[in-house]
Amino acid sequence: MEAGDGDWSALWAEKIEKAEKEKRRELVLQGQLTDKKIQQTRSLNPKIYSLTLLNYLEISQSPSLREIDAGIGNLIHLQSLLLCRNKLSEIPRAVGSLKSLKVLDVSVNELQALPEEISQLCDLNTLNVSCNQIKALPTGLSKCVKLAIINISKNEISAFPADFFSDDLELLSTIVANENAIADISGEISNLSALKNLDLSNNKLTEIPSELADCSKLKEINFRGNKLKDKRLEKMVNGCQTKSVLDYLRAGGRVKGKKDSGEKDDSREKEKKKRPDKRQKNRKEEEEEEDLNRMVVRVLHVSDSPTAVTVKVTALVKEVRPYIVCCVVKGMNLKSGNALKRFLTAQIKLHDEICEKRTKATIATHDLQLVKGPLLYDARSPKTLKIIPLGRKEIKAADLVRQLQLEAEEQRKQRKRQNVSGLHKYLQLLDDKENYPCVVDAEDHVISFPPITNSEKTKKMAELNKFTFDHKEEASLDLETDPANGETASEPAANENAEKEASPELTVQQVRIVDTDGSLKVVYPSKTDLNMDISNLTVVR
Repeated sequence: MEAGDGDWSALWAEKIEKAEKEKRRELVLQGQLTDKKIQQTRSLNPKIYSLTLLNYLEISQSPSLREIDAGIGNLIHLQSLLLCRNKLSEIPRAVGSLKSLKVLDVSVNELQALPEEISQLCDLNTLNVSCNQIKALPTGLSKCVKLAIINISKNEISAFPADFFSDDLELLSTIVANENAIADISGEISNLSALKNLDLSNNKLTEIPSELADCSKLKEINFRGNKLKDKRLEKMVNGCQTKSVLDYLRAGGRVKGKKDSGEKDDSREKEKKKRPDKRQKNRKEEEEEEDLNRMVVRVLHVSDSPTAVTVKVTALVKEVRPYIVCCVVKGMNLKSGNALKRFLTAQIKLHDEICEKRTKATIATHDLQLVKGPLLYDARSPKTLKIIPLGRKEIKAADLVRQLQLEAEEQRKQRKRQNVSGLHKYLQLLDDKENYPCVVDAEDHVISFPPITNSEKTKKMAELNKFTFDHKEEASLDLETDPANGETASEPAANENAEKEASPELTVQQVRIVDTDGSLKVVYPSKTDLNMDISNLTVVR
């Protein structure tokens, strides 16, 4: 049953009045209720700007929200302001009055610029402006001396501000700037003494400054998708070999010439002779990296075998998460070294970036030997849907969500109302849903409950136990998209040959997705999906 306009207004007002009466420090307005009210009034309830005790304010997932009033500057005790997934076209200059602000998230809006007053936020720790249309960052960000994390990915930014690589930003550890139009990095990047993670993939860089190697704490870099002049360096970059890239830059490479590289190579050889065990270990790692650098993906067309995996999609998922694709991957060895951990870490990163924190898609991995097809992608009532979540006992979906909500509330109390982590941060994606999406096997067992968790029944291997204890939501390989976006993404089915020796060749078997009448909806991966311009990857069809 859908609430009438009066009901929406009453619920909206009640929530704000309750926050005022109880002198709450936290207010979250998101989803259908908030959007419905904003459609009616074309603005936020002005009472929000009088809740001066707030230290956490989130207004998100409201496509009707296009502006924030300057009254936001009244909330001088705010520490976290989240205005993500709306349709904001600008941020008011009054945001500069929020001197206590530590977290500012205005991602996934329609911003073309940021106010220079952001530079007045001296306590700002995290700035997320990803997925907008911003063409330039404001000058003065170096005044945000406590800034530790900045995410400017998926914008139209062509350069960093002149003062950005300042030694005043001595706490800046993470820069995420992928999918922009950045053409140059200043050698002054070496001033960022705390820099640990740098993502500049898919930009317009042609060179990487050798000074980057002077960032002594740098652990992870990503320059993939840039057409570098130095092709040897480009190959290293595409292989994600952070250490090799930094060593290459430190030695001079071909970026700044090979001056003194002979002397440095000689000293390295002497050092290696003193440590033969480490040399052998490094050689093994280099061989593994070389295998990765010549990765071959062999694609097998849809099988006509009666035992081939197929996925049937019901009409009920249209109102929840309407799309799903699937494939079978063979040839992965997740038992050698820390391969499993790297695999899951990469998956978590995909969830946070490409999948936009699971709002666009969810990835899930299942052990094919434990999957009993054909599969059904359906939507069911949370009161009847049952699953054995990773690391938990069988439970109804409604009870699981309630349990996770209680855990999230406990997290907020312990962390003094900071953002929750793990599964808990995805609960809001199920708000206002009468039915929950699920993937069901031939015996009617639920093997996946996106975007929350997979089933214990089909997890990849016993070694997952330790990792998923803290990351229960990240052991997956289904990819379904968010209903608002109408884009397809992928949901594979898993690795079958974990016992086999590692190989630089993966085999990907296409899988059919059909409707309840058996009519074909999609085959994944399609020819379009395989049109990839990646130097270290060969696709054989």
